[in-house]
Amino acid sequence: MRVMIVEDDPLLGPGLLAGLRQAGFSAEWLSDGQAALDALRLERFAAVVLDLGLPRLSGLDVLRQLRRDKISIPVLILTARDSQQDVISGLDSGADDYLVKPCDLGELAARLRALVRRAVGVTSSLIEHGPVVLDQAARTVAYEGKAVDLSPREFALLEQLVLNAGRALTRSRLEEALYPWGAEVESNALDVHIHHLRRKLAPELIRTVRGVGYLIAK
Repeated sequence: MRVMIVEDDPLLGPGLLAGLRQAGFSAEWLSDGQAALDALRLERFAAVVLDLGLPRLSGLDVLRQLRRDKISIPVLILTARDSQQDVISGLDSGADDYLVKPCDLGELAARLRALVRRAVGVTSSLIEHGPVVLDQAARTVAYEGKAVDLSPREFALLEQLVLNAGRALTRSRLEEALYPWGAEVESNALDVHIHHLRRKLAPELIRTVRGVGYLIAK
């Protein structure tokens, strides 16, 4: 899933980026508030990790503007500000979670997965969909009780489809979930991943929606 990190610390930002990518996220990093707000208005992300002390536009101002614009993306504030009033202000401004630096990357990843699940009405990291059982925490998949070996991108693709079961996802949305900004994506790359998933799971599991993209039936 695609997440944005908004952090102006030149050491922490790249560290969060590398850690979340290693945890299976398609993560992007921006270092100022205005650039983040502009990107969030134009592009789709599953969640945002937002610092408060940012140049050009503060984290709270970014958050308030997102909510004024009716952009309901899950926002996790990650900041060194740990006073009770800072937490209250962040949550009352529209944040979905609040975490104080320094934080454990494993906990941050788990909180992000929980926020994204909550946004689509899924309650557990163990997602069962018919014969498919997808474990977000362990990053494993089973089909009809048997473990299935998936590549990281195949897992990310299946995760997107299962979390949005019953909804047709466009090719561009799926590609955004798999590839970082600036990556060179071959025109048939998504089709290849879909082909592999159908072969490893079941041909009828993933449906092609002509002119739109792909879906897994609800």
